[in-house]
Amino acid sequence: MTESKYKFTIPTSNNGVLNIPLIEGSALFVLGANGVGKSTLMHSLYQQNFQHSKRILAHRQTWFTDNAMNLTASKKKQTDEWILGQDRNINSRWKDDYAAQRSSLSIFNLINSENVRARNIANAVDIDNIQKAKNLSSIQAPLQDINELLALSNIPIEITLGKDEQLFASKNGSELYSIAELSDGERNALLICSDVLTTDPNQLIILDEPERHLHRSIISPLLTSLFNKRKDCVFVISTHDIFLPIDHNESSVLLIRDCTWNKKNIKDWDADLIFETDEIPNQTKLSILGAKRKILFVEGESTSLDKQIYQLIFPELSVIPKGSCKDVERAVEGIRGTEKLHWISVFGLIDADDRTPEQLQALMDKGVVALESYSVESLYYRTEIIEKIAERFANISGKSKDELYTNATSKIIENITLHKDRLCSRLCEKKIRNLVMSNLPRHQNILNKEQFQLNIDLNDEFEKEEAIFNDLTQTQNLNGLISRYPIRETPVINGIVGGLELNKDTYESAVRKLIIDDSTTKSFYRTLLLKLTNLI
Repeated sequence: MTESKYKFTIPTSNNGVLNIPLIEGSALFVLGANGVGKSTLMHSLYQQNFQHSKRILAHRQTWFTDNAMNLTASKKKQTDEWILGQDRNINSRWKDDYAAQRSSLSIFNLINSENVRARNIANAVDIDNIQKAKNLSSIQAPLQDINELLALSNIPIEITLGKDEQLFASKNGSELYSIAELSDGERNALLICSDVLTTDPNQLIILDEPERHLHRSIISPLLTSLFNKRKDCVFVISTHDIFLPIDHNESSVLLIRDCTWNKKNIKDWDADLIFETDEIPNQTKLSILGAKRKILFVEGESTSLDKQIYQLIFPELSVIPKGSCKDVERAVEGIRGTEKLHWISVFGLIDADDRTPEQLQALMDKGVVALESYSVESLYYRTEIIEKIAERFANISGKSKDELYTNATSKIIENITLHKDRLCSRLCEKKIRNLVMSNLPRHQNILNKEQFQLNIDLNDEFEKEEAIFNDLTQTQNLNGLISRYPIRETPVINGIVGGLELNKDTYESAVRKLIIDDSTTKSFYRTLLLKLTNLI
């Protein structure tokens, strides 16, 4: 096997030195947030391969001074040399001294490629080699390629070469107008297409943040088409957009999470390489791309209270809401069962729902912890937290901490007792649903023609729950009541925040601020969630 001429070596803090294979006809996405050293890494990649690379900068200028070839051949050659020197300078990751010249070069190369094709066909005709002329003319002209790419990318414009070697555009059959009048996105797409299509054969194309100025509905199909047009090249694409690698299953992904600085230089990167991701389900990729190495799946949606508070309690994790408890379990099992993702530690957190000890242990063995409460409100409205919030707002309200705390908690039992029957029945409903679902016959039971029978005394279940409720109220176990029952369905929350002279949103924001400001509060929560804390 011939050794690849392309090199991409990365010192990492977690995987030693990564030697990333770059193979013509393939694409690698370099994915990471702002500030993790992507620009420096892309510059390093260019330095390792500058003899046979085309670099398309993120901070490229996307406007044209005009629509004509305004460079001579000698000036073009000189400008190429200047840009080569500029791109090898470390400052090029943020500064471009030749921004205007780059766009002019793109136009020059595009028009010149049209002219070279026309001359080659004409020369073949001149020597009466009609077959050669036919063969050359059968190869699609660069402008035809570009118009095809734009159409495939949902950009309804057509580029034509007019008089005096000027490029014009037409939109949906409109009159011709200068390409300088195109929108930012249209010009950006034209520049990317021109730079890629006119790159010399067998090159490394380094494309920084192609999503700038372009909607994902455009850039995703555009990249797909460019990959197909230039199968002789290898693409490395730096991006913030996690959906771009998801849209290209055949590509590999280099995840950059952080970097270590040594004065003004980067010493190494925290990075992981995922080879062709087509074997990984899209939902799994969506979860892991851009996430930390440790992931916690929780119930709820992205705007729910769960994500917000757990992210603060466990900052070392990426917290990802997954909807229902079953969705959480499937997400954990999916990643833990994918051998390619061995470097990811994944956990789940769901509500206990009165599961049996055996069921809870089975979940724990899978990496899923059952929260011993009805919902996340039990974390926000614990009495210890109410007391701390009362202390924070005492000066503002003009009342003492003790007075605010008393006002906030004095009616909890009264407000929750008003809804006793409904709350107890809701708890019984969750318990019974869980019992029924866990005992449903499976196909093997049916094949064996077994008997299936499940008897549940609903009155007995309700009376058991009622006894628990009565015990908690009689002993004034406020945290027990808040934890066990859906207090959001009662006046309890309004009573608490009203007693503190706040509203619900202000109170919950204050709780999150408390976790940020007060390390003892964070420690309190981590102790409260000790099973999860120990697991991670």
